[in-house]
Order: sequence, then C-alpha cells, then structure tokens
Amino acid sequence: MRPATLLLLVAVILSNVAGNFVLTLGMKSAPPGAGPVSALLHPLVIAGIALLIGWTLMRIKLLGLADLSYVLPVTAVGYVLNAIAGAMFLHEQVSPQRWAGTLLIVAGAALTARTAATTEDPA
Repeated sequence: MRPATLLLLVAVILSNVAGNFVLTLGMKSAPPGAGPVSALLHPLVIAGIALLIGWTLMRIKLLGLADLSYVLPVTAVGYVLNAIAGAMFLHEQVSPQRWAGTLLIVAGAALTARTAATTEDPA
C-alpha cells in the first residue's frame, strides 16, 4: 500500500473517532431540555459534525483507492478506538460483552490488514 493511501486510511480512522467523540461531548454538554435542533448550535456539536463530514469525504476518496473488502474491516478499528475513548475520557461503562466484540473487531481487522488492496491506484 502506498504511503499516501496509508496516511489517508489513518486520517479516516482518526477523524471518525474524533468526530464521534466531539459530537458526544457537545450533546452531553447541551442544556438538558435542548432538542436536537437547538443542540446543533452548540460549538462542540458543530465541530463534531464538521469532523464527520471530513471523515465521509476522506472515506469516499479511500474507497476509490482500495477495495471495499479491505477498507471496511480495517477502518472498523475506529469502533475499537471509540469504545476506548468512551471508557477512558467519557467514563462510560463498557460491558464485557462489548469488549469481547471489540476484540473480535481487532482480530478481523488484523486478518484483513494482512492482505493487499488490489484496486489501489498505481499513480
């Protein structure tokens, strides 16, 4: 895999985790009675949405460079990082069943990462 594609893969994963984390922070710090529309005006919610828009655009580009069967399992590592961020920084309770699922995702991503992306753009 080309270094630029690998860098894009890392950016896709990290922007997903950061976007979900910041969006959660914004929603949890919104006033208790705030509805979804009024919560959209919170700066952290806006930042989270912007990060997730960037994630979507980068993911589209990544899907143009590598196989879907490669991209989806490898970017699933973001689910693991989301669980870790929720537990460590948001003090969420993550059940043993969720951690087991997280470990299965890591195992699947590791197996997938050992295969080459066949449709990567040679240029």
